[in-house]
Amino acid sequence: MSTPNSTRQWILASKPTSNPVFSGPSATFKLETKSLPPLKEGQVLLRTLYLSNDPAQRGWIDKNVNPDRLYVAPVQEGDPMRSYGLCEVVESKAPKLSKGTKVVAAPNWSEYTVEEGSKCNPVQDIPGLPVTAFLGALGSTGLTAYYGLVDIVRATKEDTVVVSGAAGAAGIAGSDEKCKWVESLGADICINYKKDSFTQDLIDATPDYASVYFDNVGGEILDLMLTRMARFGRVAACGAIAAYNDPNSPGLKNWYEVISMRIVIKGFIILDYLPRMGEGLKALLEAYEKGNLKIDEQNEHVVSAGFEEIPNVWWKLFEGENKGKLLTKLV
Repeated sequence: MSTPNSTRQWILASKPTSNPVFSGPSATFKLETKSLPPLKEGQVLLRTLYLSNDPAQRGWIDKNVNPDRLYVAPVQEGDPMRSYGLCEVVESKAPKLSKGTKVVAAPNWSEYTVEEGSKCNPVQDIPGLPVTAFLGALGSTGLTAYYGLVDIVRATKEDTVVVSGAAGAAGIAGSDEKCKWVESLGADICINYKKDSFTQDLIDATPDYASVYFDNVGGEILDLMLTRMARFGRVAACGAIAAYNDPNSPGLKNWYEVISMRIVIKGFIILDYLPRMGEGLKALLEAYEKGNLKIDEQNEHVVSAGFEEIPNVWWKLFEGENKGKLLTKLV
């Protein structure tokens, strides 16, 4: 196979204010072919194998986002859609990365990309583990959960911990099937927020209230959880997917609970922990080796798709179709 000199890319064509548009003249994304620059010393040519689908990507493209209030630079119209992925080195001028090496990098929604070797992280070959685990349980998703629980809220074995979005990349989940899967991972109980009985189910599941809440969704579930927090409870604010596509989503009605129960809420971004990623990965691998962390293909929702289908697979995140980390396998 000859070295490619061009690549297909999905470009951000029009920033959305609510749900992205996937077809027609006002489509959010546009498929284009771009030339690839020649490799310079220290660079590699990558072929994208898997793409990570993450709710945070929605915030990076929102038309109304204030760049001064965003933790990374927003994606600009005309730029490729930003994404992390698992890639294979096709050509290399980086001394530590040989051809054929698999790495985690930021290839964006591109078939091929030229990247600095220093920005590529080789993945370990661990018997029994899918290589894609380094995009999920052993990647930013798992590390977000680890540092959120260990560092942000300092959870202990005595704590009652509630996690929203428990069947996604981070309990509370959106179907009975997902709840059974979450419980198979070790949760004492998982409740379905789509049931009419959800509020009472949550009350019944937290008779002595929750001391820790790991929030991935915000919105009405966060508002309800504020009424189920114990005095001096701690909340890790990690995501707000309930409002990502709805600028008119309702605000919090139970904020007084934060005052009366002296609840501590702390927001965080996994990028805050970049200098400590190695420490977190070591802890997760040790937990896996001891049997305290379940990692297998059931942790992932892998969708095999052609390059043309990338935006539609990503949207499955917001439709609640995934059970586990949602990945796009390019075929």
